[in-house]
Amino acid sequence: MRILGIDPGLATMGYGVLDIVDRQPRLVTAGAVITTPDMRLFERLKKIHDDVSDLLTLYKPDDIVFEELFFARNVTTALTVGAARGSALSACAAFSDQIYEYTPMQIKQGVVGYGKADKHQIQHMTKLMLKLPDIIRPDDAADAVAAALTHYNTGPMKSQFLMK
Repeated sequence: MRILGIDPGLATMGYGVLDIVDRQPRLVTAGAVITTPDMRLFERLKKIHDDVSDLLTLYKPDDIVFEELFFARNVTTALTVGAARGSALSACAAFSDQIYEYTPMQIKQGVVGYGKADKHQIQHMTKLMLKLPDIIRPDDAADAVAAALTHYNTGPMKSQFLMK
């Protein structure tokens, strides 16, 4: 099984690909789609769509996992990140209907065992679980890998998290 995890963002959209071999998760790749503020919004969204499409073509995941968005205050940020998520989601929907989503709290609980874990705890546990020499960078890529690990750890219950 191959899982693509995505941590949505407009400036930095993290991604991580895991293979499950002999019931063990193995990191294939992790990175980020980067857009810059000097690009117009539609250019940024197109780049996200095109880069995610390229990832799907290259890695051919069986399942695709998104971290659900959570915003407390900034409406402008929520709208632009939501647009970025929609752009990535559109590329994924053209590729597969096996698209899942987990809240940040579910991902923290799935990787660390504690729903209020901080970023460093998630990064450290991700490193340990995958037996990596270093923490995954950038942070957004580490978050995407954590989402993919959460999905793997969900096992047969994954259908509960299928995006509606």
